[in-house]
Amino acid sequence: MEHLINSKVKNIEISGIRKFFNMVAGTKDMISLTLGQPDFPTPEHVKEAGKKAIDENFTTYTHNAGYIELRTAAAQFVQTKYDLSYNPNDEIIITSGASEAIDITFRTILEEGVEVILPGPVYPGYEPIIKLCGARPVYADTRENNFRMTADIINNYITDKTRCIVLPYPSNPTGVSLTKEELSAIAELLKDKEIFVLADEIYSELVFDHKHFSIGTILKEKTIVINGLSKSHSMTGWRIGMLFAPSSITEHILKVHQYNVSCASSVSQMAALEALTAGINDAVEMKQSYMERREYVFERLTTMDLSVVKPDGAFYFFVKLPEPFTNSFDFALQLVRERGVAVVPGSAFSPLGEGYIRISFAYSMDVLTEALNRLEAFLKDHQS
Repeated sequence: MEHLINSKVKNIEISGIRKFFNMVAGTKDMISLTLGQPDFPTPEHVKEAGKKAIDENFTTYTHNAGYIELRTAAAQFVQTKYDLSYNPNDEIIITSGASEAIDITFRTILEEGVEVILPGPVYPGYEPIIKLCGARPVYADTRENNFRMTADIINNYITDKTRCIVLPYPSNPTGVSLTKEELSAIAELLKDKEIFVLADEIYSELVFDHKHFSIGTILKEKTIVINGLSKSHSMTGWRIGMLFAPSSITEHILKVHQYNVSCASSVSQMAALEALTAGINDAVEMKQSYMERREYVFERLTTMDLSVVKPDGAFYFFVKLPEPFTNSFDFALQLVRERGVAVVPGSAFSPLGEGYIRISFAYSMDVLTEALNRLEAFLKDHQS
């Protein structure tokens, strides 16, 4: 029966991040720096809110868009943090993680033959959904611009088929963000064009050196802002995302969401309500730890003479392969076999990621220290 499977599904692959992680997961005494998952537990008060929700029988379907109390809290959160203004009644949808928000957005705005511009290298979760919609991903090469997708670069890739531009910032895998000035230039470029912007801002609470700025504040009518609690509140398993857009857009996205999952988990929504209100600043302490780790990892990598752009946010370094290595998958596999350290091959992040590896620093200092000691020993073993 396999020959009857949807050809678009047959032609996509499992995420290169997960594929490599699963391949090496059984390696003895391995240290993994692969997954983008906070090493902090979900805050205690948020967990208690989830338990209370179960005890008080908040275990039924909610409004398709989510509890109005949660949507109101989400509106207040992004207004306070980023000066974004959205009506909780019809401009916000609570989703089953930011991944579902991306999925239902693309399925709402894309159709056969249109194009989506993405920064390259980029998180691998966009391309398969774009292709499932019959659209074509177009990778804008950001490698010579320190991985920053600016208006000048975007303009080189716009055609009459361009339907959407994806702006993920801070970026996975590079950790690079965009400034208010850069985003204003992008908004100016797009203001008279019929092109959507998908602003994936899941790491917005983990911006280190400047305040996060959302393009939704200056290009609201064309922008779908996606956020969530996985990274900011260490709630990856709770699966709560948030989608913000004008009502003329959300009324259609909501239809896809309804037939996809009906609604996000009611218990998780109550935990999310606690996170966005009493826990509005829960990410501050985590961010401080990530900043300390960033400084440590950056110092170690540069001491090893590795070429790397210092990240503005998130918790990743995207590191250029040193000579004589050229293939990122082979490098990563050899590093596991010889020194027991797992990193993600850059090829997992589009063809423009080849020649790099991604290192996550969402791990304790002890783990990072030992992993980097092993990486340094590995590189010394292979010095030409």
